[in-house]
Amino acid sequence: MGMVFNIALDGLSYGMVLFMISVGLSVTLGLMRVINLAHGGFALLGGALMHGLTFQLGWPFALALPVSVLSVTLIALPMEYVFFRPLYGKGDLTQVLATIGLTFLMIAFVNWLYGSALLGIPLPPSLRGTVDLGLRTLPVQRVAVIVTGMVVLGALYGLIERTRFGIWLRASVDNRAAAEALGINTRWVFAATFALGAGLAALGGVLGAELMPIEAYYPLRYLVVILAVVAVGGMGSVWGAWFAALGLGLIDTAARYALPDFGTIFFFAALIVVLALRPQGLSGRAYDV
Repeated sequence: MGMVFNIALDGLSYGMVLFMISVGLSVTLGLMRVINLAHGGFALLGGALMHGLTFQLGWPFALALPVSVLSVTLIALPMEYVFFRPLYGKGDLTQVLATIGLTFLMIAFVNWLYGSALLGIPLPPSLRGTVDLGLRTLPVQRVAVIVTGMVVLGALYGLIERTRFGIWLRASVDNRAAAEALGINTRWVFAATFALGAGLAALGGVLGAELMPIEAYYPLRYLVVILAVVAVGGMGSVWGAWFAALGLGLIDTAARYALPDFGTIFFFAALIVVLALRPQGLSGRAYDV
C-alpha cells in the first residue's frame, strides 16, 4: 500500500511538470501547425534565468519566479514575429530544421553563460519542508508543483472557454479566414498564444527542476518526452495534454519503482500502444478543451 501511495504522489508531481511544459506546445501545434522542436528551450531559459536571479544575484524565490516566467513570455513575442511567423505554412522538414537550429542556439547561449553543469535553483525555506500525509511525508515543493499544475489547468480552461480571447482563439482555429473577416486579429491571437505557451514551459521548467534538472542540453534531453505527451494527448488539446502527462508520468514512475533498470521501456511501450490504437491521440480532434 505504501509503495502504491508513493508511486501515485511521485507520478502525479512528475505528470504535472510534464503538463505545464508540454501544454503550450500542444496548443501551438494544434493552432498554428508549426512543429516547434525548440519548445523545451523556453523551459531551459526559464530555469537559467531563475538560476541567475536566485543563485547568483540573491533574489528571493518569490520575486525571481514571476520575473523569470514573465521574461521568457516577453522574449517569446518578438521571437514568434521574427522567427516563427515566416514558418507558418512551410513544409514539415523546413520547420523541423529551423526549430532544431533555434534549439542549438538556445543551448549555446546558456552553455556560454553557465557552462554545461547543472543549474541549481535554491528553494526558499517555505518549500524545503515536508507535509505529513499519514502514509508518507511529501516534500512541500512537490505539493506546490501539484497545486500549481491544477491551477494552470483551471486557468487555461477558463481562458479558453469563458473569455473573449478564448472565443477568438477557437474561431481562429476553426476558420482563420472567417475569423479575420469578422475583425479578429489572428496574428495577435497566435502571438499571444505562443507567448503563453512559452511562459508555461518556463514555469514548468523552474518548478520541475528537482525532477527534470536544468542544464544546457535540457531541450534535447527531454525533447522526446515532451513530444510524447503532445502526441498521446492530441495536438491542441489542453485536457488531452493533462491526461497524457499524468498517465505517462504515472507509468514511468511505477516502472522505475518496480524495474529501475528497464523503467523507460514501459514509457515508450505505452506511447506506442496509444498511438497504434488512436493515431490522433486521446483528444481525437485538432483542438479540443
